[in-house]
Amino acid sequence: MRFNKLDLNLLVALDAMFTLRSVSRAAEQLHMSQSALSSSLARLREYFDDELLVQVGRKMELTPRAEVLQEAVRDVLVRVNTTITAMPHFDPAKSDREFRIFVSDFTMTVLMPHVLALAAEQGSTARFHLLPQSRQPQRTLEHGDADLLVIPQDYCSADHPVEALFDEQFCCVVWNRSQYARSGLTMAQYADAGHVVMQPPGMDRSFEFTLMQGTGLVRRVEVTSFSFLAAPGLVVGTERIATVHQRLAKVVSASLPVTVLPLPGEMRRMTQAMQWHKFRTQDPGLVWLRALIHAAVGRMDG
Repeated sequence: MRFNKLDLNLLVALDAMFTLRSVSRAAEQLHMSQSALSSSLARLREYFDDELLVQVGRKMELTPRAEVLQEAVRDVLVRVNTTITAMPHFDPAKSDREFRIFVSDFTMTVLMPHVLALAAEQGSTARFHLLPQSRQPQRTLEHGDADLLVIPQDYCSADHPVEALFDEQFCCVVWNRSQYARSGLTMAQYADAGHVVMQPPGMDRSFEFTLMQGTGLVRRVEVTSFSFLAAPGLVVGTERIATVHQRLAKVVSASLPVTVLPLPGEMRRMTQAMQWHKFRTQDPGLVWLRALIHAAVGRMDG
């Protein structure tokens, strides 16, 4: 199919090369020969009168024109894919659809078991692919890599629909034989203690940093983890403190030798939300999934 003398099939190849920055890897992903994809790249270069991808050292980099084209090409393909793949009806008991959901290990621990249990009760045959969150979660929506994000509302994109799921408070977790477990925790002790924090990969500060700004809570970080779930276990045998989600603390305290204490000061609550691509608001499958997650929140807190 051609539009304005451009073979639209070439856009799929262009998107793969933009994403992977490699002709050979893009050819492998598209199940094409490298020579065939090189030929496609030559046609694209001729059409746009631009090199698009250039070799810099051992990598390929996008030209300024390609940088401009990248988001536009991806947007077109997402729109087309959404239109073609959207089914007029969705029956969870007859579907083999796979939902790709980006979640933190906090969400995977406290919420997703209830989502999966409710889906099973409905006889759902749909599949769930739970994926780790990326540094720029909004890009996973733009690129069509995720059906749904479950993330703090502060991290949601302004370009796509958002629904709040629940508010989350934070508390302190300490080893149950520590001095704090015996005597409690003051603001001064909190500031003087060593802390275990969760710092998302690729970020230079802990997740709770923004929630603590302006509260007077100060920490001396001694241990950094990439996992919310691991942080409470890392205080065992030490005098350190982990500041964690209250729902997560409730879950882990049942199996770890820890004591849960209130924060010695105020900390802004986190609002957990879900977000999806604006072109997929009426997707019957996602309408079902969003309703399922809302119901799971009720069960989680019930």
